[in-house]
Parts: sequence; C-alpha cells; structure tokens
Amino acid sequence: MSRSGPDARAVALRTLVRIDDVGAYANLALRHELDRSGLDGRDRAFATELVYGTTRLRRRLDFAIDRFLLRDADPAVRAALRLGTYQLQELGTPPHAAVSATVSAVADRRVRGFVNAVLRKVAEHPVADDQWPSEAVRLSYPDWIVERLSADLGTADAAAALEAMNEPASATERVDGYVQDPASQWVAELVGGEAGEQVADLCAAPGGKATALAATGARVVAADNRLARLGLVRDNAERLGSSLALLAADAAAPPLREASFDRVLLDAPCSGLGTLRRRADARWRIGADAVDRLVALQRRMLSAAAGLVRPGGLLVYSVCTLTAAEGPDVAASLDWPSEPSPGEPWTPLGSGAVVLPQTAGTDGMFLARWHRPV
Repeated sequence: MSRSGPDARAVALRTLVRIDDVGAYANLALRHELDRSGLDGRDRAFATELVYGTTRLRRRLDFAIDRFLLRDADPAVRAALRLGTYQLQELGTPPHAAVSATVSAVADRRVRGFVNAVLRKVAEHPVADDQWPSEAVRLSYPDWIVERLSADLGTADAAAALEAMNEPASATERVDGYVQDPASQWVAELVGGEAGEQVADLCAAPGGKATALAATGARVVAADNRLARLGLVRDNAERLGSSLALLAADAAAPPLREASFDRVLLDAPCSGLGTLRRRADARWRIGADAVDRLVALQRRMLSAAAGLVRPGGLLVYSVCTLTAAEGPDVAASLDWPSEPSPGEPWTPLGSGAVVLPQTAGTDGMFLARWHRPV
C-alpha cells in the first residue's frame, strides 16, 4: 500500500479535514471525495484505509504528535499530521515515503515545512509500549467508553473487544447479494419465520433483517419512524425482490393491533458501541449521556413490542451495543420466561446472550428472546 501515489493521500487528507473541521460523517465524506477522484481500485482502497484507520486511531496518533507541538495545530495541519503518523506508526510505511508523500498532499505550501519537521520527529521517536499514558489513549477511545465497557464486560473482555473494533470490518454478502454483518444475519435467523406467519420488524431500516425475514415466506410489516429511512427499506426490498408492508410508525407506540403477530423483532436504537469497527467516527460522536437517554426509549419500545405478540408467539430484542444498561438490564424489564442462549458464538448474559467482536470477527450484539405466555 505504501507504494501508492500522493493522489490517494490527497483524497484522504481532504476527507479527514471535512470530518474533523466541519463534522462530516466519515463514510459520506469519503464517498464524496472518491466519486470525484478518478482513483483506480487499488488507490481507492488505500485512501479508504487511510481515512478509516486515521479516524479510528486519532487519539493514539495525537499522543504521538503532541510531544512535538508547542501549540495546537489548525484542523488542516492536524489532519495532515495524523495522516502521516498513521502511516509511520500503524502501517509501518518507510519514513521517506510516508513523510514526503504526505507533505506533497498538503495543499497549503506555507505549512509544508512544519508538517515535514513534525513528521520527521515522529518517525525518529516512535512511542514505546510503556509510554502510553492510559489504555484509553493506547486503544484510541474516549475515556468513558473504556471505563463503561470495562465495568460491564470485565477488563479483559472489554480490552479484547476494543482491540477488535480497531481492525477494519470485512464485507459479508448474503446469498441474495445484500451486504450485512454476520451478527445481524444471526439475529434474523433467530427470529425466523414460516410461510403465512405475521411478523413485525419495528425498527427496520435499512431493511437487512426485514428482507431476510420476508425470505422465509412470512408476511412482514417493516416499520420505521423516519420516512427517509423507510425509503431505504423500500429501495432494498425492491432491489432484492422482497415483499414487505411498509409502515411509518414510532416503535414506542406502533399503530398495530394488539396480540396480532406471530413474531416481533425489536432491533432497538442504541449507542452502537458494538459497531465501532465499521463506523470509524462513531466513537468520537457518541456522548457519555447517550446510553442512559437511550435506555428509557428502549424500555418503552420493548413494552410496546411485547403487546403486539400473540399468546405463544416469539419476541426478539436486539441491540448492536455492549453496555449492560442497554442489553441485559433492558431485557430484565420484561418478566416473561426467556429462551435459552442460542449457543456459540453467543455467550449467555442475563436473560439473553451476547456475541463479542473478538469472538467471531463480527459486530458486538446483544439478543434476548421470549415466547409470550399462553
């Protein structure tokens, strides 16, 4: 990868500035820059690696950089320093290539000398293993994420999960061509469905689980509270040839008949702390208050979902996060007898089960299942 030319680095640098300076989402900013770049496949892949890797590890990179700064750098300079340091520190790119190519990608010629000087110092003085001031800096996460997951999962499992989420996510394609993380596929499989059954997916966007459920022959109602996101469900269903009934509705108060569904899936909105390898910038966007705020919503949604299940029917609750508050604690608010853990790669947790990112190279996911008492 280090042999790619400076154009890939220039695309990466422009993207990083948009992410850090104006708050653009990493995936959208990168797609915009790639679409107008004219890069070939190899350089597109290199630019993607640079953007996502630099964004994930920016706190770790900043520690290596800040040792040589007397004052803070403006966003464009900071982005260039992070980009060069990522190549030096994480990719092992030879210093002459990483430094010179990164400096060449800097649009403002007035700061090239400064960027060159700092990157050369970073190259000459790599951070030793015993120099990291904390695990949060070494792993490149906000303190609160490391502290919360360590408390909820235990120090060893939390560290392994955070390490795993610093690795790039691989794309997994279903047999119908839809790209979906395996953990989400397993959730849909555990909901199941049979021809003629009534199934509700209450937070369906972008439609991956809903289309998988429809493939069983069940009659699926796919609901979401935002029309734009419901449009994603429609588009994916049309592309896959899935038959879905679409409903714009709040999952906390769905306008559906009580006790009328054989199976109900609530894949609830959550902090997303199990998806950080795919969502490179999410760790810097999620606030420490998000978990407690979301828990109240998740509890309301779970109570509403339970009311839709017919006696003997199945209710499944899932969240792509790893906090105890959003997973087993929310599941414990429903007093129905729970189904046993589905087995490997799931690990029992409270009344449900969890799959950790390090277990199978997937997103982290919590799931709980109940049959409504007859």
